[in-house]
Amino acid sequence: MDGKKAATSQRGAQATISIAGRVIGPGHAPYLIAEVAQAHDGSLGFAHTFIDAAAQAGADAVKFQTHFADDESTQDEPFRVKFSKQDASRFDYWKRLEFTDEEWAGLADHAREKKLIFLSSAFSSRALDLLERLGMPAWKIASGEVLSPGFLERVCASGKPILLSTGMSTYAEIQSSVAMLQSKKAPLAILQCTSRYPTSYENVGLNVIDEFRQSFGCPVGLSDHSGNIYPAIIAMARGADLVEAHIIFDKRMFGPDVSSSLTVEEFAMLNESRKAIAAIDANPVDKDAMASALDEMRRLFQKSVAVVQPLPAGTVLTRAMLTAKKPGTGIAAQEIENVVGKRLARAVQPDRVLTWSDIDE
Repeated sequence: MDGKKAATSQRGAQATISIAGRVIGPGHAPYLIAEVAQAHDGSLGFAHTFIDAAAQAGADAVKFQTHFADDESTQDEPFRVKFSKQDASRFDYWKRLEFTDEEWAGLADHAREKKLIFLSSAFSSRALDLLERLGMPAWKIASGEVLSPGFLERVCASGKPILLSTGMSTYAEIQSSVAMLQSKKAPLAILQCTSRYPTSYENVGLNVIDEFRQSFGCPVGLSDHSGNIYPAIIAMARGADLVEAHIIFDKRMFGPDVSSSLTVEEFAMLNESRKAIAAIDANPVDKDAMASALDEMRRLFQKSVAVVQPLPAGTVLTRAMLTAKKPGTGIAAQEIENVVGKRLARAVQPDRVLTWSDIDE
């Protein structure tokens, strides 16, 4: 991407965005999104339990996917294959995972009670209508919608922050969508994502986060499908502004996203890592000041000049008579050459370090 294109894509860019008062961007702790997706397997009770778990794990937001099969798919969809012992086809699976408007409202209320931001990806106009009525404070755009201009224009018109996933997109497609959103001054964050389940380390693409930051000048992060904690932790350590990871209770559960998900305990480790990274980044170390603060420790572990055998007073010291031993409370080891040729003022033993008072000046 040449400089001219990069400059164009940053028109209207915002270095930070805010979701319900929480600032996301450089200088702020990474924003953690616990992605439930279809892990509830159509159980409303299970979906509510995931909200409790996300809160316990330290997430900032809990995210679902709002599917209405009749409104988002046609008979031409090649994905309509037998998927489970319970469902005749993938379409039947999507139907089984649908919740009513009232049930979605209950999930959103539960999230708010747990001090979580409720998010859900919409996959149809009907889903957009529902989520807009629920007052969702930001839009998470799945990578399959990056090329849906009407969809993007609608969420852009709301004025709410947009979290744009890029799992299946080319750079040109991303650039086109971002240019449109930024031209309308939409608060925007972009997530590097690879739509492989699970995603291997070789395909995570943390380098793309850096490229997005340079090209688009907005908050950037990772939507991870690796199924382990390392890509997200490394992304945060490299400065990612937000991280999304799928969450499940056990990796023996049923569902299409299980292999790509973290357990609740693993997600909690992301939160602990976030705290550690923030504490480290907020406290740069001055090596000289730290060395001074560790002066007592330095004296214990550094070395001093010592003799290798008992020597009487009056001995003229040669290099062969000298060595270096702990602690560093005597003549510093780096002064050893300056001791050569000096005369001992008193008898010395090899189990003690030399001091300048042992030397006859």
